[in-house]
Amino acid sequence: MTSLSSILEIDPLILRNNIQKLKNKIKPSSNFLAVIKSDAYGHILSKVVHDIDDLVDGYGVVRIDEATEIRKISKKKILLMQGVYSNDDFKIAKKNNLDLVVHNQHQFNIIKTSNDYKNLWFKINTGMNRLGFEVDDFLNIYENHLKDVRFTLMTHLAASNVKEDPSNEKQFLRFEELSKKLNPCVQKSIANTGCVLNFPEKSFDWVRVGIGIFGGYIGNNELQTAITLKSQIINVKEIAKGERVGYDGRAVAENDMKIATVYLGYADGLPQHVKDGTIVMVNNQEAKVFGKVSMDVTTIDVTNIKDCSIGDWCEYFSPNHSINNLASNNGSISYDLMIRIKSRVKRIYKNIN
Repeated sequence: MTSLSSILEIDPLILRNNIQKLKNKIKPSSNFLAVIKSDAYGHILSKVVHDIDDLVDGYGVVRIDEATEIRKISKKKILLMQGVYSNDDFKIAKKNNLDLVVHNQHQFNIIKTSNDYKNLWFKINTGMNRLGFEVDDFLNIYENHLKDVRFTLMTHLAASNVKEDPSNEKQFLRFEELSKKLNPCVQKSIANTGCVLNFPEKSFDWVRVGIGIFGGYIGNNELQTAITLKSQIINVKEIAKGERVGYDGRAVAENDMKIATVYLGYADGLPQHVKDGTIVMVNNQEAKVFGKVSMDVTTIDVTNIKDCSIGDWCEYFSPNHSINNLASNNGSISYDLMIRIKSRVKRIYKNIN
């Protein structure tokens, strides 16, 4: 075995396949905005843009530094999804030809002062109660400033991943009732990943898809996890029935067992609260976490894996072992797992060719 390593491997071909599957579900006239905030959900922003640029109609990010980084690579539309909060950032946005979300009066005052109403997306609160104008407040702005302006009307669904949740229909209704009061040239955007999968008829002019691109949407088996998190086994030992493993002795052997120690812990971004019994893969066979995750290592039960030895790789998630398994079994979400992997885990970005 050479020097020890933990690896996060990123496969852009899977990103491309996921995008195509999602595009196949929406109206041909709908535009596809790839939401790649937070360093493309930990998948390396610049490389992802390079490899999906031909498939998408634009990008969505939150931080202005990520938007300007994308602009160096792509000429496509770039939406700053929480807009700007200062005149200085507004000038940077305009210099880089960024689209801006406007979700409150403070932001609209910046727009009014500049008297530049190009490339704006107005966000309406239809029930999530996080960001966005109340309908009556927006209509007042519209009547006084926007009647002759081309812009995009948007909102955000709170429960699109749960098709039967009644809040979805309530939000659709509020959004569509408002849109009927506006100039027909106003474009509409409501669909995130969950909406594309559960309500594809609501794709309108723009869909804004993030987690689906990266294969982290729970409840869909078509979309693959595009990253593999793996690390090497550094020790294998036998323990007797009744012996305990790890801090606080949480895991107690009910029979004689074989325990492997893996070179990955919570300092690498693995959640410390991962439960005993969480499935990982060793040599294409299932093993299970056994004992509390430590700062630098994880202990796993490999009793039923005969050929397990030091230097073998343990996969925590991969295209064939969805990240959603680790997330849903441990009270987490795929978003969190993707972005929490630390820099000491080596990132390998696979070449498409």
